[in-house]
Amino acid sequence: MSRFAIIFDMDGVIVDSNPYHKIALKQFCKKQGYELTDAQLLKNIYGRTNKEWITNLMGNLPEEQIQNFAEEKETLYRQLFKNDIKPVKGLLSFLDQLDHHHIVRAIGTSAPQSNVVFTLTKTNTSKYFDIILNDTFVTHGKPHPEIYLKAAQALGLPNSQCIVIEDSLSGVEAGKAAGSKVIGITTTHTREELAHTDLVIDDFDQLSIGMLEALIK
Repeated sequence: MSRFAIIFDMDGVIVDSNPYHKIALKQFCKKQGYELTDAQLLKNIYGRTNKEWITNLMGNLPEEQIQNFAEEKETLYRQLFKNDIKPVKGLLSFLDQLDHHHIVRAIGTSAPQSNVVFTLTKTNTSKYFDIILNDTFVTHGKPHPEIYLKAAQALGLPNSQCIVIEDSLSGVEAGKAAGSKVIGITTTHTREELAHTDLVIDDFDQLSIGMLEALIK
């Protein structure tokens, strides 16, 4: 059993998907009569479950309506991204290093299962992840720590021995609130905006096993 574990967020960490989510969100919301600014996306939507942001934006809706809206937006996103999707730079060799050192890992994402399957299949990364928690595993989305508490539990390690890799501010907050070290990756936010994390990287070529071990000591 490894002495520590890595918990990956998915969007913005496994793939640089937020530019495509942004287009899909703006198109979907415009169709529903809402013009979203970039600031609103960053503050109120990124890192959150579909149910949360749809309810925050449109008020309480029947569950079926929320599900239909969510799937409409995600279908649009997958159509936009399907020809461009690729792993974040350095990810595959980093995952191979984790395998080589027997470091266990999980994914903790606010995304629905349909997007998890799409992302891992398209990037050929399914084989690296036995433990995946999607939006159905939580009642409270990020910045609530629930997803990272449950991921650590699934890995069989305390959160103090788990390192979370996140791109969104709500995700960073969730990881820290869970009691984990957090690595910020600059796909969505600048180094300055991620300065409160334990380590900031631009891609996985900048991350080594030694750096992970130093964080946990």
